[in-house]
Amino acid sequence: MDLLTIKDPSFLKSMNKKQLEALSQDIRDFLVQKLSVTGGHIGPNLGVVELTVALHKEFNSPVDKILWDVGHQSYVHKILTGRADQFDTLRQYKGLCGFPKMVESEHDVWETGHSSTSLSGAMGMAIARDLKKEKSHIIPVIGDGALTGGMALEALNHIGAEKKDIIVVLNDNEMSIAPNVGALHNVLGQLRTAGKYNRAKDELEMLLKKIPAVGGKLASTAERVKDSLKYLLVSGMFFEELGFTYLGPVDGHNYDDLIENIRYAKKTSGPVLLHVLTKKGKGYQPAEIDKVGTWHGTGPYKIETGAFVKAVTNAPAWSSLVSETVRRLAREDERIVAITPAMPVGSKLEGFASEFPDRMFDVGIAEQHAATVAAGLATQKMKPFLAIYSTFLQRAYDQVVHDICRPNLNVFIGIDRAGLVGADGETHQGVFDISFLRNLPNLVLMMPKDENEGQHMVNTAIKYDDGPIAMRFPRGNGLGVQLDEELKTIPIGSWEVLKEGKDAAILTFGTTIPMAMEAAATLEKQGVSVKVINARFIKPMDESMLHDVLKTNMPILTIEEAMLEGGFGSAVLEFAHDHKYHGAVIDRMGIPDQFIEHGSVDKLLEEISLTKENVIAKIKKISPQKQKRA
Repeated sequence: MDLLTIKDPSFLKSMNKKQLEALSQDIRDFLVQKLSVTGGHIGPNLGVVELTVALHKEFNSPVDKILWDVGHQSYVHKILTGRADQFDTLRQYKGLCGFPKMVESEHDVWETGHSSTSLSGAMGMAIARDLKKEKSHIIPVIGDGALTGGMALEALNHIGAEKKDIIVVLNDNEMSIAPNVGALHNVLGQLRTAGKYNRAKDELEMLLKKIPAVGGKLASTAERVKDSLKYLLVSGMFFEELGFTYLGPVDGHNYDDLIENIRYAKKTSGPVLLHVLTKKGKGYQPAEIDKVGTWHGTGPYKIETGAFVKAVTNAPAWSSLVSETVRRLAREDERIVAITPAMPVGSKLEGFASEFPDRMFDVGIAEQHAATVAAGLATQKMKPFLAIYSTFLQRAYDQVVHDICRPNLNVFIGIDRAGLVGADGETHQGVFDISFLRNLPNLVLMMPKDENEGQHMVNTAIKYDDGPIAMRFPRGNGLGVQLDEELKTIPIGSWEVLKEGKDAAILTFGTTIPMAMEAAATLEKQGVSVKVINARFIKPMDESMLHDVLKTNMPILTIEEAMLEGGFGSAVLEFAHDHKYHGAVIDRMGIPDQFIEHGSVDKLLEEISLTKENVIAKIKKISPQKQKRA
């Protein structure tokens, strides 16, 4: 079938099983081909082809509302709702988003980049539907990994208690990004092996109906027999105890099984949990045999071999540099423990885990829990390293405030993917952490200019004993600088001058330092002398150096790859105000008050005017020396 001709899912209604299976193969071939060029979440989408087709065949989107909790599993949904012709632009600047997006299609009824939210959203939609006396099905699709998130369990509890008509589809592929962990995962494992339960229950009910009614005693005995069978065949019956009708396990790649159970779910009143077993990466061998999450999301690859197409670089990945430095220090310090919320691969902690299996904890998609576990460790004089992406740290904000910073505990937070991340777009851009962390008492916040300073900052964080400390670092690779053999500690709150100058000063850190240095070099040739300061400690700032700069009356430009509101530049303005530098000229560059969509980082920086050329223009505007010469 020519997928480019699809306008909406209505064509599925008349298709038979053979046609559906042919369509599934066409979709898999299309995804493997297109994503080999653009990259993307190949493994998750190959696993939900039949499930997505069956849902759109049996329900009427968008009247019936399908919510994709795991937003990176929505590619098949996008194809079936008329967006196949945009896949050449997937995750590219101004192109097709890699997650559900309401402005793209009326069929995208819920936006998700973070997991574990769909059940709460579905409950809100169900309440609205019933208050408005409308008729529709509401179908959140949630993964087994996302079900470990506390918010999902809160929603299950509420849905079960309210008895709302919601069909929860549990897509169980035994993996999220990394292999799933935890007791709930074990419950699902038991359920996977309990396929005989529904058949046995139906046979027992048929048998009981044949027995003549002889009073309440026999009826109550029969119910107890059924309950005994339930607990015998399905250990715990976790979901039914929460108030759901449990259906499954269902073969997520068998249309007969899927459609039969979906139709049964539609006829069932109250909340239903449809437990669907799928295979991540199905149909493409390299993704299908992946056991650690390598094929969860990828860049371009060669279809024939599955080899990834990567830029050649000798510089280490930032995640690897940080985790391997922690691992190196852990050989000398038995107190060091690593914690990650379901990101051992992304955070490059596999080496740490293999060398120190007893000191490595993947807690699943449970960021709040991860933060407070780290706090608990710190109360016992351990040295916890919490490896977490900036975008996911947002989910643990109260725990950072209440459990880590308030009691002033020695937790080292490694904030990965800080700054713009590119293709994953607005739900994953790591641009808010400075604003929501800078105002917290006791917390030290820093960001290195390169990987050598980065390894020294890791050492500084581990050696620091006066409270919580966090280090931001970007996605991707370092600059390729020479690494010192011996690790050092950096004085907390100290900045460094990278270039002297007398006409203006640039205060910046991390990824924007090369841009600042290039701009300063160009300005030097044009007669403008610019001082460049590596403001590596965002909090506390180097007050002595800041006083020195402000006393000279040099205009200051702050640059940050983070939100301007409440950011580093705001801290400099506050300092100038509090210390009565009322005549100071201070300008700021950073992320404006908007969500930044997907695209290459260079394109995004250009769009928001965060480039070398913009730095030069800003300096010329605020530099009185340049104006006099002009």
